[in-house]
Amino acid sequence: MSWTGQVFRYCERGVDPAFWAEPLNAVSNLAFVVGAAWGLREIRAERRRGTRGPFYAEVALTLLVAVIGGGSFLFHTFATRWAMIADVAPIGAFMIAYLAYALRTLLRLSWPATAVGLVVFVAALKAMGEVQCQRSGLLGIAEASRGPCLNGTLGYLPAWVAMAGVGAVLWVRGHAGARLLLAAAGLFLASMAMRTIDLEICPSTRLAGRALGTHFMWHLANAATLTLLLAAAIRGRRTAARDSSGQARRLPL
Repeated sequence: MSWTGQVFRYCERGVDPAFWAEPLNAVSNLAFVVGAAWGLREIRAERRRGTRGPFYAEVALTLLVAVIGGGSFLFHTFATRWAMIADVAPIGAFMIAYLAYALRTLLRLSWPATAVGLVVFVAALKAMGEVQCQRSGLLGIAEASRGPCLNGTLGYLPAWVAMAGVGAVLWVRGHAGARLLLAAAGLFLASMAMRTIDLEICPSTRLAGRALGTHFMWHLANAATLTLLLAAAIRGRRTAARDSSGQARRLPL
């Protein structure tokens, strides 16, 4: 396998190996950088409010969002196998890191329970990545991709389940981050749909003689999803700090 071999996977590129063959797919990654910049600003704002830190985890998650944008930009410009790794590796790292944060900090599970949750999640990611879909019926959608099930989007289903599940539990508990997580889960559904149909509707998305596809919309919706997740984490720190402070005040009693 050659690391410099070309990868032609999205509508906008087609089979053009040029650096700027995917201008919308490439430039739309700026949305991740914008989301990360917003996250850093919110962290500074929380510090000014006096929310107890140290915010190391939130800063790390925020920087990962920026790295996701950079890796995706590399893939949609170079379109090589090494660039594909630069694209997917930060996404995988963020999913695992955020779930660990959500289980430990937002849901307040023990470290052993958090570890079990992560093992189950990684196993689910692997299982979904190996599912073979029939080229007929509902799961046969995106047949034009001639590749992974649902154009590879099925592999993100465990992330949506985790998002919705954590959000639901927090909703029951009356946690401030619940609505943000549930909104992120809803938006991520739309995001996955845009990724799935990119090649399927490619012939219908032409402008000035160029095919556009819908993958750039996956980037925009995904960046908004991750920004909502950052907001839930940053504001969740405020809730955790307030609860911790309340417990400390009650201890002498």
